[in-house]
Amino acid sequence: MPLTLRWRSAALALVPGLILAISACAAPSGNARLDSVEASGDGTLRIGLILDNTGESAFLNPSQLAAAKLAVAQINAAGGHKGQPVELLPADVGADAAEFTRDAGAQARSLLDARADVVIGPSDSSHAPAVIDVLSRAKVPVISPANTATVLSGYKSGGYYFRTAAADSAQGSVLAKLAHEGGAGRLAVMHEDTGYGKDVAVAVADAARRLGLEVLPTAGFAEGKAGSAVAAFKDAAPDAVVVVARRGAQAALAELLNAGISGKKLLLSDGAVRQYGGELGARGLDGARGVLPGVFPGTDFQNALVGTDPGLKDLTFAAEAFDAVNLAAVAAAAAEDDGGASIAALLTTVSGGVRPQDAGTEERAACGSYRACMEVLEAGKTPDYEGESGAIGFDANGDITSANYMVFGYGPDNRATMEGKETATRAPAS
Repeated sequence: MPLTLRWRSAALALVPGLILAISACAAPSGNARLDSVEASGDGTLRIGLILDNTGESAFLNPSQLAAAKLAVAQINAAGGHKGQPVELLPADVGADAAEFTRDAGAQARSLLDARADVVIGPSDSSHAPAVIDVLSRAKVPVISPANTATVLSGYKSGGYYFRTAAADSAQGSVLAKLAHEGGAGRLAVMHEDTGYGKDVAVAVADAARRLGLEVLPTAGFAEGKAGSAVAAFKDAAPDAVVVVARRGAQAALAELLNAGISGKKLLLSDGAVRQYGGELGARGLDGARGVLPGVFPGTDFQNALVGTDPGLKDLTFAAEAFDAVNLAAVAAAAAEDDGGASIAALLTTVSGGVRPQDAGTEERAACGSYRACMEVLEAGKTPDYEGESGAIGFDANGDITSANYMVFGYGPDNRATMEGKETATRAPAS
């Protein structure tokens, strides 16, 4: 079976409980990146992994585990950390191990007991607060390869939370650009009434206005009840309609098609992109476009992942997990210390981001692997790691400042194929 990147919404959904958790939690105050800290490591770099996907989302676990194992193997082949092998925790487990069926907070506590210095995960945005609260208090940085909920940008971690996946709202500028390049002058944005829907809709509308488009009032809808949202803007005859939805995407698209809005007029957010086929009217999506975050892995990376796990069938978030592990190891090397606080203090710098205290530091040099970054350090320069997922450049919230998106186009069979890519960049939060 060919390797694929599946529709990601199952693992990325922002559930209402996340907002409550953020408002009620007494996490470490502030979210600024850390200044230099005193060394606290014991000489052995231990990287923990949380795999929290169950049920329909369980397919995400093998790709992240394979990517983490591959990264650690390459790091150790390049000499490890200060000449000692890097350890991946939990040791010697498969993606379906019982450990990964436990809740994310329990996994975090187990990794602390195992003396993890940095933790990769979780995937589900709704699990992030529990993990951050446990690990940040212990000064152990968290790097999620899959959290995309925009609200997490403001979660108070004390400088210990990062993610190599883009926040949901980052796609707004790409969707607006696609509408503009398609010749739209008047844009409608309809969204599911969820945190995801509202965040992305606002981002699309803001970006479209900056491009000079007329943006109609955004129209929200509950799952399965998109008819009134379509009616709200139909008479205004928009040139293009952006659909921001997950579970309610198919029903919303059906309402649009019934209203005579179809094909090239439609743009789909990442949560709405899927292979609809005969589930929608014939040729209804012909010419429609949509986006998915990330990049499709190159052949060499695919082959290396399959060499790690011959049964691997999906690559979703593999690049982001691989880069998270490498960034942790490069930060430890730059700090010359495997302590969690030291790693957290250097993650922004080695990712290509800039902290105020970095002004006047040595020359930066791009590097795409742990071995290459070690050569940069040996030359007396600062590594700027750009890995399989592209440029990263963490900002003051631990968010990436350059996000890659794959652009998909729909044919007359209502099935999508990749036709290009776009990069969304923004000024970093400070």
